[in-house]
Amino acid sequence: MLNPRNLANGQEQHETFRSSVTRKNAVQYDYRHTDGELFSCIKPTLEACRRAKGKWIK
Repeated sequence: MLNPRNLANGQEQHETFRSSVTRKNAVQYDYRHTDGELFSCIKPTLEACRRAKGKWIK
């Protein structure tokens, strides 16, 4: 299980899981920005999570 409290500024963590609702694989993703703000999302792939993080940073 991911714990975003353990993230230092500029770090990311992710975990793949199988959704009991959609019965598909998904990725839970957390990123702590260099200013300390936390970004979290759940997407089908790690690449999709990183794209969402890129949009969030802009």
